[in-house]
Amino acid sequence: MAASLWVCSALRITLGASLRSAVGVVQISHLTCRASAASLHRCPEFLLNQSTTWQQSRHSSFFSKLTAEELWRGVLAETGAGARKGRGKRTKRKLKRDLNRGQIVGEGRGGFLWPGLNAPVLKDGAVQSFGRRGNAEQQEVQAELTQQRDEWERRRRMKVKRERGWTGNSWGGISLGHPDPGPNGETYEDFDSRVIEVKSVFNMTAKEGRKRSISCLVAVGNGNGLAGFALGKAADRQAALRKAKNRAKRHLYHIERYNDHTIYHDIDSRFKRTTLRMKKQNEGHGLHCHRAVITLCKLIGIKDMYCKVEGSVNLLNITRAFFTGLAKQETHQMLANKKQLHVVEFQSHRGPLPVVVASPKDGARPNPESEDEIPNTKLHWDDVRAAQGIKRSIWSGVKRTVW
Repeated sequence: MAASLWVCSALRITLGASLRSAVGVVQISHLTCRASAASLHRCPEFLLNQSTTWQQSRHSSFFSKLTAEELWRGVLAETGAGARKGRGKRTKRKLKRDLNRGQIVGEGRGGFLWPGLNAPVLKDGAVQSFGRRGNAEQQEVQAELTQQRDEWERRRRMKVKRERGWTGNSWGGISLGHPDPGPNGETYEDFDSRVIEVKSVFNMTAKEGRKRSISCLVAVGNGNGLAGFALGKAADRQAALRKAKNRAKRHLYHIERYNDHTIYHDIDSRFKRTTLRMKKQNEGHGLHCHRAVITLCKLIGIKDMYCKVEGSVNLLNITRAFFTGLAKQETHQMLANKKQLHVVEFQSHRGPLPVVVASPKDGARPNPESEDEIPNTKLHWDDVRAAQGIKRSIWSGVKRTVW
């Protein structure tokens, strides 16, 4: 009776020690391997040996194709469907410790000295050969390396106390220093940058779901009439702050100031739902404004001003309305050239005597201003009541309990 056995190339024959000594090496081709009945009769122990097993093997698997880092990433659910569903968030916050930091190529626990790696090639004009340190010297080198690693770890864990902003737990008002130098070598040593707002924003994507990033609003200024602001967005807070700070220096405004301490006239500026009412004040009055406006005034160099925010208190809207209003203000000289009249100012310490602050460039016109050219100024009812002395607090008539 003839019998044949077909074995696929994907199978591996595992034989016992007795079979290998009796039969020898069984060669299997890439396509098929055929064993005749005669060979089976010559080797009857092939069928009787119980240690013979047939096991399927693969030349490449899931574990041999991917690297260790990719395998761990799949286990921790940092990518793929787990990350899209919001899983594995805590594992991303863990910082990896770089064990290669501080290592020198050729340096090891054995203390061998390799010329050109951890030892000089030439010493006193002679080429050095392979050598080895003594036990005492090697222990000192290892102790120094361990101490250096512990010092790096301590510095990483040490929290640097940052400057206090508007509140203890707020990034608003914190100084970031001067912007980085430009590509052409220009420096901004006389500029200072302040954080206005730091917030988390989310973008809903099809693959990753809620994608979180940090949005920062930063303003820069030199305190001498030159300032600007910009937004920066990144996945990391420090990267977003650096991006906003360096972007703000490319969008600067030149703000005119009256006597280098206040604005030229009262301004009503509006951006979207936010309205700013800025009033010119005498020297020594100070800044009575919103805390974001106070920070911007210090960057510009304004020392005396009153500002009231009406409507939305969105910090980006406040910043845009503030810079838009200051950029559109008219100086006394611009107003005199426009009206072709002298601009006078009444000051409290001079009484009824006016002070000429600007004159037209081409001379004053002989005819006075017509009634149609007089602007119809919109008055605020609070200002009218304050001027008439009838402004009264709503809490003035409330009876208070005396303790």
